[in-house]
Amino acid sequence: MVAPSKLSQVLSYQNFVHAVSGAAGGCIAMSTFYPLDTVRSRLQLEEAGEVRSTRQVIKEIVLGEGFQSLYRGLGPVLQSLCISNFVYFYTFHALKAVASGGSPAQHSALKDLFLGSVAGIINVLTTTPFWVVNTRLRMRNVAGTSDEVNKHYKNLLEGLKYVAQKEGIAGLWSGTIPSLMLVSNPALQFMMYEMLKRNLMRFTGGEMGSLSFFFIGAIAKAFATVLTYPLQLVQTKQRHRSKESDSKPSTSSGSPPRTESTLELMISILQHQGIRGLFRGLEAKILQTVLTAALMFMAYEKIAGTVVMLLKRN
Repeated sequence: MVAPSKLSQVLSYQNFVHAVSGAAGGCIAMSTFYPLDTVRSRLQLEEAGEVRSTRQVIKEIVLGEGFQSLYRGLGPVLQSLCISNFVYFYTFHALKAVASGGSPAQHSALKDLFLGSVAGIINVLTTTPFWVVNTRLRMRNVAGTSDEVNKHYKNLLEGLKYVAQKEGIAGLWSGTIPSLMLVSNPALQFMMYEMLKRNLMRFTGGEMGSLSFFFIGAIAKAFATVLTYPLQLVQTKQRHRSKESDSKPSTSSGSPPRTESTLELMISILQHQGIRGLFRGLEAKILQTVLTAALMFMAYEKIAGTVVMLLKRN
């Protein structure tokens, strides 16, 4: 049974402030740089062929599908991101409060890495269905996507219902294995961010401006993204291929086509595209995630700082 003091640390108002600030900061950042995320998704889902630049893909989308296509699926993404960031920030800061007992001296990079991993696992297990549907929603009306499947992904709720009916629980949590491996991404990001923040605050005497939060957020995300990108690529392909399997005929035994495992998919990419294939779309991913994470951390710190300051005045 959880001790009352520990329970109060888990359910503290401060954790709620961190969670709301993280969710709001994430939505602000994603709304700002969403077209880059659209480009990243397209590049990751491409098979072998000439590697195109971010500018080329944006130009092709605008000329071929219209400017609004750069923002296809933004609403459901913001809904999912809001839920995901709330869960992650709340869990991370609650675990951090319990582990440190409220003492800053108890914080360390390795502890942040461990707590970030636990928070990431909880986040993946609770929010994966939203991201499965999001991957499919943003590919609606794109060449190669069947009309039969397109009509069932009008919004997040309808997409969730359709996947549950057609693919069952397994379909809702497709890509969970690489997602669980990818908890290392936010864990590495938060470890680096908290470490840079602690050292910078020690150096400046506790004073940090918005630009400082922006730059350390950018460095932390770039560090995490480069290390984990191949897994992110495989995750995107697995989620998209689960959708494609809906329109493929069953095997001779009557069972649906088998989905490739994470390892099989990585080997297949290496065989057909080489090592560069595992990093297809990295330019767009780095550009999008670094800018988005940097803006998110800056907004998060300012929102949380403002709320805490207002609470102290009252």
